[in-house]
Amino acid sequence: MKKLTLSQLIFAAICCDMGLFAKKLIGPAANIVTESLHIPGGIATSFSLMFLVVAAAVLKCHGCATVMAVVQSILAFAFGMTGSMGALAPIGYILPGIVIDVCLFISQKISQDTSSGIMPASVASSVCAALVANLLVFRLSGIILAVYVLVAATSGAICFVIASILVKRLIPILYPHTAKEQKAT
Repeated sequence: MKKLTLSQLIFAAICCDMGLFAKKLIGPAANIVTESLHIPGGIATSFSLMFLVVAAAVLKCHGCATVMAVVQSILAFAFGMTGSMGALAPIGYILPGIVIDVCLFISQKISQDTSSGIMPASVASSVCAALVANLLVFRLSGIILAVYVLVAATSGAICFVIASILVKRLIPILYPHTAKEQKAT
């Protein structure tokens, strides 16, 4: 991992916290959708993962999302927010973080720009979180599992739109010298 400035570390910490608390805020509204479909969550998790995607895309630091996911899992234990996974919650946090890092790394290698990897990272991490939750807790199969994964992928795609807007607005704030250089050219 490259060396991050204090403001970048504070930004990463805020994104970790926002991910946890946003999940609690959007949870009741998301439960209305998931209960009507008779599937477990997935929407609130995608919204929570969006903050990891935003931080990893803005900071452009390999392994950033994984480290943030580890921090989130520790915070989730400390705050008692492990949900239905209980002691296995760190797996549910860390694996989507790894998926985010892999997607952003591949997109950076292909196009030299991490912003092109925001959508695949958002969708893939949401699907990964749904599959991990299913494997550890829910044990769904067939059409119900397909609906669960599709809802997670759809909510990940919707969160991509929000994440891409946030990334475009946050890069000039965290990297003001880059924004000045782009305006000069």
